[in-house]
Amino acid sequence: MRAAAFEKPGPPEVLREMEVPTPHAGAGEVRVRVRAAGVQPYDCAVREGWNPAGAPPGFPRIPGNEFAGVVDQVGAGVTDAREGQEVIGFGMLGAYAEYIVVPAEHVTAKPAGMPWEVAGGFSAGAQTAHIALLELGLAKGDTLLIHGAAGAVGTVAVQLGVAWGATVIGTAAPANHDYLRGLGAVPVSYGQGLASRVRDVAPQGIDAVLDGAGGEALDVSLGLTGNVLTLVDHGREGVKVTPPLRSRERLAELAGMYADGLLRVHVRAAYPLARAADAHRDVGSGHGRGKVVVTL
Repeated sequence: MRAAAFEKPGPPEVLREMEVPTPHAGAGEVRVRVRAAGVQPYDCAVREGWNPAGAPPGFPRIPGNEFAGVVDQVGAGVTDAREGQEVIGFGMLGAYAEYIVVPAEHVTAKPAGMPWEVAGGFSAGAQTAHIALLELGLAKGDTLLIHGAAGAVGTVAVQLGVAWGATVIGTAAPANHDYLRGLGAVPVSYGQGLASRVRDVAPQGIDAVLDGAGGEALDVSLGLTGNVLTLVDHGREGVKVTPPLRSRERLAELAGMYADGLLRVHVRAAYPLARAADAHRDVGSGHGRGKVVVTL
């Protein structure tokens, strides 16, 4: 099968299209013919040499841990998936490929009206946002500050926060302020004076912070509240991180919200498999709203 993979860690150009063995579903597993796969900072870290705990050894290594496609092979003992079913799913690696094999409990039905590009990049951002807000204990009437609010996780977190009855303040570049207003957030700009700008729009104080930027934004957050979760600056004392709690049930709930019109996802760029390196350059730039995906 075709895959975007690398033989040794390095810059984006080590990622190239190549032929690799086609996997087959074992007991309790399904094989999915991938139509689209999301591209994340996680994937860039893998390409640069990070080895996630539990990842299979050896090269070539295929990045990608979220995908959408069509089930084309069902392993023994699987009763809740069928060949021909359109699904969204998640794994650890291997999504930048024509086929991926994952446990059957890692996929759920794709909403009929969800485009493939959106579906391929839905699982990680949506589940991470949901897990993070639960870890923060966000409740109705709270004021939530989100750094990197126009990104993939931030986009969903803004909408979930608003749906749960919170006041949401989102930091972003000025070019993304109208986008955040459209999601229901109060936008503020990064940079010097951030704490003052946040206090101006939230005189009642901040109850929780979801940090997708790190650095100075995280420093400012710790001066506003003790209830902070970071997606990017792990290891900071007193700061929460998202636990590994992705599940089919959580993904199905979020997919249902999308189907009901309660969530929307912006895909800013879709690259063919042969241009996976360009997709990594895009994500690695740290700029832009919404999601980047690879399509097959």
